[in-house]
Amino acid sequence: MKHVWRIGVLLLAWLAAAPAVHAAEALPVVLDNATGLPTLRTVIVARHGTVLAERGYHGGREDRATNIKSASKTVVAALVGIAIDRGVLEGVDQPIAPLLKDDLPARPDPRLSRITIGHLLSMQAGLARTSGPNYGRWVGSRDWVRYVLAQPFEDVPGGGMLYSTGSTHLLSAILTRVTGKSTLQLSREWLGPQPGFAVTAWARDPQGVYFGGNQMSMTPRSLLTFGELFRNGGRSAGGRQLLSVRWIAASWVPRTRSVFTGDGYGYGWFARRIGGQDVRFAWGYGGQMLYVVPALDLVVVMTSNPDQPSGSSGYLLELHALLARIIATPELATR
Repeated sequence: MKHVWRIGVLLLAWLAAAPAVHAAEALPVVLDNATGLPTLRTVIVARHGTVLAERGYHGGREDRATNIKSASKTVVAALVGIAIDRGVLEGVDQPIAPLLKDDLPARPDPRLSRITIGHLLSMQAGLARTSGPNYGRWVGSRDWVRYVLAQPFEDVPGGGMLYSTGSTHLLSAILTRVTGKSTLQLSREWLGPQPGFAVTAWARDPQGVYFGGNQMSMTPRSLLTFGELFRNGGRSAGGRQLLSVRWIAASWVPRTRSVFTGDGYGYGWFARRIGGQDVRFAWGYGGQMLYVVPALDLVVVMTSNPDQPSGSSGYLLELHALLARIIATPELATR
């Protein structure tokens, strides 16, 4: 059975990556057929900044807040980019140890001094992961920041990708320290000028630092407006430059590769070919997806039941395949 399952997953991956070669279905038909995905909750498709279609499934609604899980890592990464744009942080090569000196272990590993802002953004800190099987112990600790910094090194800083929510949480703590404001407040001040964007709920650690990389809630429409900011070169719908074009380009450059999916990973964004197009996407547990397809000027949001896995179940590949079918629709045939 395992052999059959692996073949199925590989087939889905191939179908998602390959351009459609069969007769394309209209967008309403594609979205109607998506009801067969039992954990899917919403889909929103927008092109050139205009919503082409939005659907709710199995009780989901586009205007109802949902936990976007690890897709929030992309939001935190954007806040880091804005901090760099504004000169609050020096840049991606800035070492983190001086910024978190009060939280370092009594006898810090010398390699901690080599971890940079960029390493945290690209999941290349080298520290043991606080995601996966280690997640429960981490969030059950008294001090999440100190717990992360006390982890043993499994690779050198700048080495292979070690996907860890703890890395993004360190970024949230750093933003809080250097600005004197919470990351929730920063999201309101720095991203709030984008009409429709709003974080409706966000968990905090025992010290009050907002959870960098998980347990953030917003509506699917709010997630769409965040994606629109990247599609539109960092400009809000009102024309205000909130994020630099330079930072968006840097965020989308793959700097490492996931050992789980093989996808590239930049600064908070995954990268892969889907439906014959280069796609950048945010991915949260359960299938909370934000896709940006730059060549098509396309942004697609998909939200799902946040309590069911997506990576290990093959569901993530089903969502990629759904995006491939959307890309192949006649509505997107003209540019």
